[in-house]
Amino acid sequence: MGGTTGRTPGRLHKAFYTFAPDGSPRKTVIRTYGEADFDELIRIQSECFPPPFPEELWWNKEQLSNHIRLFPEGALCVEVEGRLAGSMTGLRVRFDPSRPEHTWAEITDEGYIRNHDPEGETLYIVDISVSPEYRKLGLGKWLMQSMYEVTVQLGAKRLLGGGRMSGYHLVADRMTPEAYLTEVLAGREKDPVLTFLLRCGRTPVAVAHGYLEDEESRNNAVLMEWRNPFVPEE
Repeated sequence: MGGTTGRTPGRLHKAFYTFAPDGSPRKTVIRTYGEADFDELIRIQSECFPPPFPEELWWNKEQLSNHIRLFPEGALCVEVEGRLAGSMTGLRVRFDPSRPEHTWAEITDEGYIRNHDPEGETLYIVDISVSPEYRKLGLGKWLMQSMYEVTVQLGAKRLLGGGRMSGYHLVADRMTPEAYLTEVLAGREKDPVLTFLLRCGRTPVAVAHGYLEDEESRNNAVLMEWRNPFVPEE
């Protein structure tokens, strides 16, 4: 269907070196995560989303079990010198660009991904998290690149996900979310999440109002995609 082959890539495992701010190389591995990683993945969530972020919104083992059972190719983690440092999770969905409205909870099944569609033409990002200790190594960009590779291997049309407008609260009293996005794209505003995604090659599709409960973004997000260059646009 529409550029989706339904083929399944093998489990990912690639090793390379990243470099710390002092220039020292760090042996790094991106691979598919498994049950033995669950405790460490939950630890990373606690480090990325400390209180007052509610603990019940961190990954739980039922969600993680679903990730590796329903769509293991979209369950990626990164190790640095043998220690788990981050993760990225996706699922496949059918997405109609003419009707982009949805919430994070709706499209990800609140992170349980029981709505994963093996024939979905869109690889949708559920979450990306990198432990603060490792955020100067470029791991988020490496994880994103790896998920682009999964998108290509699957023959999916696009990678898509909602980026929090994490800096919007600073200007919310004087501009709309759409105006804020325009300012970010013009380089007059920098947003920690949106600017990162732009640097990873993602492009905006639409502003999603009420996407998730988040005070910093005033519940807004920007749907941002990466198109598979090997699948022609219809």
